[in-house]
Amino acid sequence: IDRYIYHYLSMMQGKYAAILVCWFLGNGCLFAWNSMTTIGDYYGYLFPRYHPSRVLTLVYQPFALGTLAILAYNEANINTRRRNLFGYIAFFISTLLVLILDLATSGRGGIGPFIGVCAISAAFGVADAHVQGGMIGDLSFMLPEFLQSFLAGLAASGALTSALRLITKAAFENSKNGLRKGAILFFAISTFFELGCVLLYAFVFPKLPIVKYYRSKAASEGSKTVSADLAAGGLSPGQSYEGLKDMVRLSNKELLLQNIDYAFDLFMIYALTLSIFPGFLSEDTGSHSLGGWFKFQVCTCSYCNVQCVGSHRAICTTYKKRKVEVSEGTSYSNSITFFARFAFYFATKYSDQGWMIMLTSFLGLSNGYLTVCVLTSAPEGYKGPEQNALGNILVLFLLGGIFAGVTLDWLWLIGKGW
Repeated sequence: IDRYIYHYLSMMQGKYAAILVCWFLGNGCLFAWNSMTTIGDYYGYLFPRYHPSRVLTLVYQPFALGTLAILAYNEANINTRRRNLFGYIAFFISTLLVLILDLATSGRGGIGPFIGVCAISAAFGVADAHVQGGMIGDLSFMLPEFLQSFLAGLAASGALTSALRLITKAAFENSKNGLRKGAILFFAISTFFELGCVLLYAFVFPKLPIVKYYRSKAASEGSKTVSADLAAGGLSPGQSYEGLKDMVRLSNKELLLQNIDYAFDLFMIYALTLSIFPGFLSEDTGSHSLGGWFKFQVCTCSYCNVQCVGSHRAICTTYKKRKVEVSEGTSYSNSITFFARFAFYFATKYSDQGWMIMLTSFLGLSNGYLTVCVLTSAPEGYKGPEQNALGNILVLFLLGGIFAGVTLDWLWLIGKGW
């Protein structure tokens, strides 16, 4: 008994440190892109003719979706450590390039700088495909709390970038070129944050005892993707494969068919959300007493903060529920949110800013809650390699929903000269 207690305590070392690191890594996965969308007021000023809030998202998504489709198909043979490091480093370099581009062009608009921003947006998409699918797949065979913390970090990134943008905009509001100065400070902070995520993943996360335990366990179940992570943690990959017999795992097709309801839920959640946020909110919400603060700062901040609340609320409830209960509840909630989103049209046409803020908050709340419900429930009951593959498949459908949403977002422009 003492031996088992000692083994358990040794295995659990670093649990809370790992949860904290996962939260920061989740932030880093979307911090750069949320910075790009949150700075929409500045890009709207620089490129008023090019619909930057819509175009940048539309450029970002095909690269993210296409890259992830390739990675998910070849997931079983990909070095997860190299994949995630590439993604975080790409986020860091791309965020730095946004800052360099603005400084090099002295904040001028025009088609040249806009093409440069679009190219950086495409790089964000490639980085996101590497990190989001890689991390969710990797964490799916560890403690549920790790995946929940990572997803909470994803949601919190929007809240953090919104708060940071509010602060930087207010700090320079009354100064000459204040909008640009706030944007430069904003992206400088974002760049340092992404660098911190690179260092956390490269040197801290793989050395935590509990992380090494779960990666060794996954290797013993047939996973070949964790060998570099084990080596980074000071373990010989061969130790984890000792006694490994021929392991038969479900194919990607079988995993998808068994979890098609979860995949469809994620697709619909994000298709509906991205058909409204951020393009519709940035260009089609009319004129309000809050002026330029309403569209980008108030609405975006409301969405991101309440999405964070929804994610953390889901963390407190889904871990106690059986898989079938979460599936039924998710499908039911998804139907409600589908009809609720139609209210945006009527609120824009007939109501004031209070209704828009309330509906935007509901959009964020449902989005954060349902995402955590699906991604933390689906991997239950599978072996490590299958959980990794399923995590990649679900993120692929998530990004597919985002791509469908940003495409449908252009329908709001019908009758407005497009």
